Amino acid sequence: MIEINNLTNFAVDKKFFLGVAKKVLKGENKGTENVSIAFVSPAEIQKLNNTYRKKDKPTDVLSFEKVSHFKEEVAEIIICPYVVREYAKDSQLSLRKELAKVLIHGMLHVLGYDHEISEKQAREMELKEEAYFSKIK
Repeated sequence: MIEINNLTNFAVDKKFFLGVAKKVLKGENKGTENVSIAFVSPAEIQKLNNTYRKKDKPTDVLSFEKVSHFKEEVAEIIICPYVVREYAKDSQLSLRKELAKVLIHGMLHVLGYDHEISEKQAREMELKEEAYFSKIK
């Protein structure tokens, strides 16, 4: 089950992001995972970033893996479209594509990938991100 909650005034194409999330889950053979995706304000993501990462600033995405294997437990991805919009100004991508890229990154994190552990894992995660991103229309 994938749940998408837009807690902002930002227009979010839920069908599009649902499709992106499903592509990653299917590609990782995790089609039965429960994932909650929330779009939040800069103030909210800053509060969460400070609480969980001790970084008192807004960020583009936060990911929280499941901590057990209970059937109903949900992994969480929290995205701030306002921060992503700022990052998109420096890229060649549309905001929609930049948001998809951030979602793919968050999805891989909740599925156990971590680019901060080693160079090898960082490269593996980067290759997966590129592969899934290339399938986004």
